[in-house]
Amino acid sequence: MTVKNAFYAQSGGVTAVINASAAGVIETARQHGDKIGKVYAGRNGIIGALTEDLIDTSLESAEDIARLKHTPSGAFGSCRYKLKSLDTHREQYERLIEVFRAHDIGYFFYNGGGDSADTCYKIAQLSEKMGYPIQAIHVPKTVDNDLPITDCCPGFGSVAKYVATSIREAGYDVASMAKTSTKVFILEVMGRHAGWITAACGLAAEQEGEGPHILLFPEVEFDEAAFLAKVKATVEKYDHCVIGVSEGIKNKDGQFLSETGLKDAFGHAQLGGVAPTIAQLVKDKLGYKYHWAVADYLQRAARHIASKTDVEQAYALGRAAVEMAMDGKNSVMPAIRRLSDAPYRWDIAEAPLSQVANVEKFMPRDFITEDGFHITEACRRYLSPLIAGEDYPPFKNGLPDYVRLQNLAVAKKLPEFKL
Repeated sequence: MTVKNAFYAQSGGVTAVINASAAGVIETARQHGDKIGKVYAGRNGIIGALTEDLIDTSLESAEDIARLKHTPSGAFGSCRYKLKSLDTHREQYERLIEVFRAHDIGYFFYNGGGDSADTCYKIAQLSEKMGYPIQAIHVPKTVDNDLPITDCCPGFGSVAKYVATSIREAGYDVASMAKTSTKVFILEVMGRHAGWITAACGLAAEQEGEGPHILLFPEVEFDEAAFLAKVKATVEKYDHCVIGVSEGIKNKDGQFLSETGLKDAFGHAQLGGVAPTIAQLVKDKLGYKYHWAVADYLQRAARHIASKTDVEQAYALGRAAVEMAMDGKNSVMPAIRRLSDAPYRWDIAEAPLSQVANVEKFMPRDFITEDGFHITEACRRYLSPLIAGEDYPPFKNGLPDYVRLQNLAVAKKLPEFKL
């Protein structure tokens, strides 16, 4: 078999464990030197391929690659950049082939979410449409947990653990001060269309009266009157109310409560802070003193409290992606398959990218209580194993000791390309 180099890149919003997937790809590729030469990483995702800005990961020590397993964010830089169709932007695809050919790249590993799956699917079609042999494997990642087929998505378990921990701790704070101070606390978490992270907040409420008392999901239309009645009843019963809210909740007209009118790089509506909007509503209608917080980047960067299950799955999927490529696979994604809840058992299956790209997985209705304000026991059974186990990073001088790679560039061989 001819030895070919591999291209690996990270895409979209990063996670606490995406670098564990990178380690899985790179370490496994190094074990297959008879088939894979070097692994080149794209600096800032697919943009690195288009601009021929490649990083030679072979210059990184085995020790530093291993340290990626406990380092958050994107070690090689990420991007939000979606390839257009081959018919309308053929020059982009021709450029990719030029770069792949110039650097003898035969394997393409793209680590990301739904839009990244779409990019990977398009790359997989290059062989057929443009006559260049390339095997494209998508490595799943998204804190939103909204990819289809796979039972869960790497990155989600650690976010789930972080938000459940944070809302529990904040809930204790509010409960202790409620008599003379704050009555309502609101935590805004990520989730544009799918409420998985919001649902994870619900894991913190294990005993009667524990927060969060109310959860607001994108899958449930926001009913102002019902919400305010629930807040009032909760405060009257427990003297305080803790709320978890998704950034993507919508009103009866289908409009995001926090929509700013701007668009992001993928053309999605850019969302502002829904927490202050909800807080102001509580203040204006009920007169309660409030505090709110937005988890924002903190939730997806929190490697210090990552789920052990999440870290193990992220690494395993990176490894499986390379093994699938070695088996001659193309246009596929390794996916988590749940075998049982308790004890939690899982393995890795193969998902065709044609069924993954541009498909979102939403919260099932039976995971949400009938009144729409909390999670059911079925949801708790699904979520609980995903936050299980601790995998703390090493600490130095009281802080997590993360790695920064050299990220040395590969010499360019082609003319400059403008995006």
